[in-house]
Formats: sequence, C-alpha cells, structure tokens
Amino acid sequence: MTVAVFVAPYLLEATTRFVDVAARLPGVRLALVTHETADRLPPVLKESLAAHWRVDDALDPAQIVAAVRGLAGQLGGVDRLFGALEQLQEPLGRAREELGLPGMDAATARNFRDKARMKEVLRAAGVRAPPPGPVAAGRRGLRGRGRLPAGGQAARRRGRAQHLPPRRPRRPARLAGRRQPVAGEPAMVEEFLVGEELSFDSITVDGEVRWYSISHYLPTPLEVLRTPWIQWMVLLPRHVDGPEYDGIRAAGPAALRALGLRTGLTHMEWFRRPDGSVAVSEVAARPPGAQITAMLGWTHDVDFRRVWAELMIADTLAPLERRWAAGAVFLRGQGDPAGRVAAVRGLERLQQELGHLVVEAHLPQPRQAPTGTYEGEGFVIVRHQETAVVQEAMRRLVTGIRVELA
Repeated sequence: MTVAVFVAPYLLEATTRFVDVAARLPGVRLALVTHETADRLPPVLKESLAAHWRVDDALDPAQIVAAVRGLAGQLGGVDRLFGALEQLQEPLGRAREELGLPGMDAATARNFRDKARMKEVLRAAGVRAPPPGPVAAGRRGLRGRGRLPAGGQAARRRGRAQHLPPRRPRRPARLAGRRQPVAGEPAMVEEFLVGEELSFDSITVDGEVRWYSISHYLPTPLEVLRTPWIQWMVLLPRHVDGPEYDGIRAAGPAALRALGLRTGLTHMEWFRRPDGSVAVSEVAARPPGAQITAMLGWTHDVDFRRVWAELMIADTLAPLERRWAAGAVFLRGQGDPAGRVAAVRGLERLQQELGHLVVEAHLPQPRQAPTGTYEGEGFVIVRHQETAVVQEAMRRLVTGIRVELA
C-alpha cells in the first residue's frame, strides 16, 4: 500500500476531481493538505480520503513538512508528496528534500517557475526562447527574477515586435504600461513572438519523453485578451506525428532535459514562427489548464487525471492511444463588461445539429458574472475521429453561439 499526500490550498471543482481520482487508485491511501477545514471538505472527498490536515499557508514549505510528518504519524509513513497547482511546485520540491521523498527537487522546480531563469537555461542549451529582459522596479530598484502570473493574465504588448531588439530591451518603466512594476510584483520584458501558438504536453519518465500531445491555440491567448469579442478555441488534432511537428518534437524534449525534469507531466507553450522555426515560450511542470487535461482524456479514451496521478504516485505510464480529435470552444460574454449573463443565443439550433459531437459542456448561467479571462463564461468540447469534422463543428459553435452581458 502506497501512502501519498496531495497538497491543494483550495478545493475548487477541478481540484476536487484531481484529488478524488488519486484517492481512488488501487493500492493507494491518499491524505490531503489544504487550507480547508474538515467540515468544508466536499462529500466525495470525505468518502475517499485516508486523512486530512489543515494548514494556514500551503505555499509555505515548513508548513507542508510539518503536515506530512503529522500525517505520517497517523498513517504509518508517507511515500509520495505532490500537487497540481503551478505555484506549489517549488515549495513541494523543498519539502521533498527536507523529508527525503522522491520527486522533483526545488532547483528543478525553480527552473520551471522562474520564467527569466527558465529562458536563460533554455537558450544556454540551444533551445530558442524569448531572451529575458529587465523585469521589475520598486523601492529596491530593478530586479531580474520573478515568478509571474500564469495564463497571460498580466501580459501586455508594447509596440511592434521588431521594436524589441533581443539584447537591448527598452527601459522597463516605459514598457510596463500604465501599471508600473513595484517591489514584490515583478514584470518581465521579452521579445514579442509572432506566429502560430501551440502547446506541447508531454510525459517524461526517468528522463525520457514517453508520450506527447499537440494543441493549437486559435487565436493566441494574448490576442484574445486584447480583443473582447473573440471567442477562444483550442484544437487537439487526431494525428500529431506528421512532419509539421518535427521542430517541436526535437525542441520539446531538449528543453525538458535542459530544465532537469526526470519524471512528470509538463505543459509547454511554443510558437511556430512565419519562417517555420520553433520558439519555446514557457513550460509548466503541472497538468495543462484550459480544459486541455479533459480533452486529452477524450482523445485517448482515458481519465487523464488518473494518468497524471499514477505518474506522480508510482512513476508509471500505461500505453496511450490517440483515437480522436477534440476541440474546445470557450464562450465569452459580449456587451457590458460590468454586467452579467443576460442570455445565451443559438444553443437550441446547434444542439440539434451538433449535439452528437458534444462530449462535455459547461454553459453560462443566467446572472453569472463574467470571468474577464480568455476562457470566458463557459465552454463546449466536441470530438470526432476526423480532425476536419471537429474544426468545422468548432467554427459553427464559435459563430453560432452568442453570450450577452447586460
């Protein structure tokens, strides 16, 4: 019997599903470290968990260590320690080192979390990445390191791409935009990459990439953030072994080796530039967001949360066969950004025409507040064995559904 500890500060719906899947693995006793008190645990976790430990700050390595030692006393030892949240990876690495547990160490986690350091490591290994520039200003002056918000939420484009020379970035105060960097809230200036944006999701076991997937972002997340009327889409094609992906099949594993990954699931964002070259934007040592984890399950007919949990707990990966193409359309509200969802138009007709392709959906609800993100107020996932069929369904969904805010 393997005793594992899952760290999750808050139990949102998606996190709860990750925890529950891990807790129900055969031969596993799972304990949870969280900010939530026992009485606030979702009923499903009260049934599946072996133990629970509350902490005040789950990002504090010392509190994680204390919690794991307390749980070890209850459960007769702890064999594994892991979590899905990106901000947790470095604290978890430090805790593993203190406890002598296997898994990614703090230095490797820092390569993934510190975006400026990541780009330096990649470029030193010959992997093309945007060169890091000056990043922060405040009472203590400029600083060149920082752990930045995920998902492009704080990203801003300043000027045209060719106006940012790779090795001579402009003054950071002028490039930072209206909101100036302050101490403790770093900002990083880097080359604006132009081209098609994709992701390279992969599983590495003992230093070798054993599986990978490609996702297309349609259009780029930054373009969606800059243009309120655009509804974002993510496409996972059925086949990812063609020559059009030769560049990332070489650069992706090379990047992971440079960053020091031994075993784990990673989400890499990359650009295919107009000249066909590949540039890696960033890499996260965690399951992918934006419903990509769910779509990976739909394309392979597995629960991909279980695939990740088995990897984290037992360093194992069962064979995966890509059987389907899948796509997600994110439903963004149009109208008053300070309003709420007033209506969703076009659903009934599209349900009749495309319902047989829909495998998962979360529809905007009346009076729901807008999220302000490129993922919008809801989503629809479709799949089919032919990529072209999925692409056409996505086109019809994105043009046929309108979420109105008022």
